[in-house]
Amino acid sequence: MVNKKSKGAAKKRPGQTTASTTGSPVKVNVNMSNGASESPNEPTASGSSSPKPPQSPPAASPSPAPVEPEPEPEDILVRAEKTKEKGNVAFKAGKYAEAVDLYTLAIELNPLEPSYLTNRAASYMALKRFRPALEDCQMAASLQAAAPSSKTLLRLARCQLALGSSTPALSTIRSILALEPKNGPALQLREKVLMLENHVKTFEAARQKKEWGLARLALDKCLQAIEGEGGDIPPEWRFWRVELELSRGNWDAANIAANDALRLNSNSRDALSLRGLVLFLSGRLPQALQHATSALRLDPGHEPAQRLRKRVKEVERLKEEGNSAFKIGKLEEALTKYSECLDRIGESEEEGKGGQIRATLLSNRATTLLKLDRQEEALADTDASLLLAPNSFKALRTRARINLHLEKYDASIADFKSAIQQAETENSATAADIRALQAELKKAEAALKRSKTKDYYKILGVSRDCTEVEIKKAYRRESLIHHPDKGGDEEKFKLVVEANAVLSDARRRERYDMGEDEDGMNGGSSGMGGMGGGFGMSPMDMEEIFAQFGGGGARFGGSPFGAGGGGSRRGHTHGFPF
Repeated sequence: MVNKKSKGAAKKRPGQTTASTTGSPVKVNVNMSNGASESPNEPTASGSSSPKPPQSPPAASPSPAPVEPEPEPEDILVRAEKTKEKGNVAFKAGKYAEAVDLYTLAIELNPLEPSYLTNRAASYMALKRFRPALEDCQMAASLQAAAPSSKTLLRLARCQLALGSSTPALSTIRSILALEPKNGPALQLREKVLMLENHVKTFEAARQKKEWGLARLALDKCLQAIEGEGGDIPPEWRFWRVELELSRGNWDAANIAANDALRLNSNSRDALSLRGLVLFLSGRLPQALQHATSALRLDPGHEPAQRLRKRVKEVERLKEEGNSAFKIGKLEEALTKYSECLDRIGESEEEGKGGQIRATLLSNRATTLLKLDRQEEALADTDASLLLAPNSFKALRTRARINLHLEKYDASIADFKSAIQQAETENSATAADIRALQAELKKAEAALKRSKTKDYYKILGVSRDCTEVEIKKAYRRESLIHHPDKGGDEEKFKLVVEANAVLSDARRRERYDMGEDEDGMNGGSSGMGGMGGGFGMSPMDMEEIFAQFGGGGARFGGSPFGAGGGGSRRGHTHGFPF
């Protein structure tokens, strides 16, 4: 009788083994010594063919909860291989993201199989994700350390090239060629890597020599080589671009490059610090301080960020102190503060010679120097400011005013026109700024016109922004100098009288400043006659003037003014009386 429990029993019968070519267990019956195959009814020891008596079943016991049997190792390997095959199908169909997922599952099932890693690396490379591909190739190569695969090494070298690591890529290619000296793909790849390495060396040499044009060209070649491979630009190269644009004084390009570097490396202390430097040199001090502080949150010991934060705070303080001193008229103090601030900014070539923040401070100092009547120094500061920021309407306005003061009328007019043009395009300029510039332009054009005829300010020896008191004093002084009875020049004396007639009258002076024709010999309240009529001289003015002649009978061109200080007026022989 056959024991029913023997059906499907897990125990292996004597002489039975397992074998597999695919990894799944397969039962194989091995012939016994009598040549018969194993069967449920085996002969007894005495040769009887009667079945064994049934055995009593064991005592019943509570059955435990069913437990999922652990898969045999061979089963896991088979599953991993099947998953890899599915990944291959997805890869061939161009479904690279799906292939990555399948290869990842296969790697989890069998992490020691290098081919799964290289296959996933190929999928990552197809997706232009070279960093994870590089990691997979490195892991696969380490698993093949005893006998590295040239296929694995070639993919590794391609990843290194795509990431801009030319030196490691050359080392990997040398390993390939040591195994296969005539490996065509490796030889072709070596040419690309050598070309990239040459561009990098050219850039570094040009940067060291401060040959910025050559450095820019070499860096562009480096970027093109990586972009041609569809690779990732190394963060360091992005920083190079920022530094290069700063050195060239190209502020718009520097800002764009710094933004790109930070966008792709948002948690990089170096990217934050470099972006902060660009903001500082662009004159955006609060934002620069924020970036330096953010970099120090990531790394409190980061020296570039520490230096930048200290520098920004000092420049901001000195600039504000200078502005405050200027507003309340403490010009010497303002000059000192602006000079100290410029020292903190510096003019390093690597930082675009101080950038826009230096241009602003130079313009501020020039304005202060102009107020102090130090025109030549002011002009030098303004020229330096405009070299750094050629489109600053404020610096152009300052230089126009200096040139007007120095009687360089053509240059002044050209600067005022440029200032108006720039102000119309700048967001920082207001409509009031533009109107004021237009008014100053008219005055400069009038000054040019006067310079070709009569300049009443120059005749009296006063500035164009002089006060009424200064005009009066200058008139008395020049009248005494040029009076004919004291040996002066009659024509110059007449010009002094004309100048006073116009400039001492507020409305006539305003018209004169705006370029309208104002002749001091005309427009008097009493024409050519009367005391002070045509010449704008009051009796009191004349008394003060002639009192300085000792009270004697002063004469103008032979016309007596009385004797003994009586001051009685007699006849005259000139076309203008006193």
